[in-house]
Formats: sequence, structure tokens, C-alpha cells
Amino acid sequence: MKTYTLDEVQDKLIGKVGTADRDRFEYELQMDLIGKAIKQTRQERKMTQKDLGKLIGVKKAQISRIESNASNVTIDTLMRVFNALQASVKLQIELPHLKMSVGQ
Repeated sequence: MKTYTLDEVQDKLIGKVGTADRDRFEYELQMDLIGKAIKQTRQERKMTQKDLGKLIGVKKAQISRIESNASNVTIDTLMRVFNALQASVKLQIELPHLKMSVGQ
């Protein structure tokens, strides 16, 4: 029986690194992990979704959506969530003629 590495399986099922399908998969995975990290941190701080929503000015339902998958949320809202959770945030932007870091 032949065995396959995780990279081989991902290349076959999702697409090779750098392809549109693989990039989309990696992005969705990262957004899912961010949502799970927000939920875990909120729970560790003994906060409800309603509590966090009040802190940042959104409804409980939006916190629930962010925790399920953070891909459909504005950067502003994410930054407010991170601020409320007292997270350290560093954003690095690299363009052909600009390199910039923003952080708290």
C-alpha cells in the first residue's frame, strides 16, 4: 500500500501551492483559525458573545458569525474585537514600492 504525505494529498485534492484554488483554501483555513482563536480567548476571559458584542458595538449574532468564520468581516471590526480581547496585533503589508507594519 502506497502512503502519501499531507502535501501530496493537498496538491492532488485542493491544487498546488500558488493556484487560485489552493490560495482560496489557505485563506479560508486562516480565517477559520482566527475565528476559533477569538472564541477560545473570549471563553477564557469568561465573556459571552453578547458581552463582546456590547464592547465593540455589534450584536451577538455578528460575534457568532466571526467565530464561525472570520472571512466576511471588516478589518475595522476585527481590530475592535482584538482590542476588546486585549490582543497584540501586527499587520505587515508588502507592495512593490511600499513595506509597512501596523501594530498595537
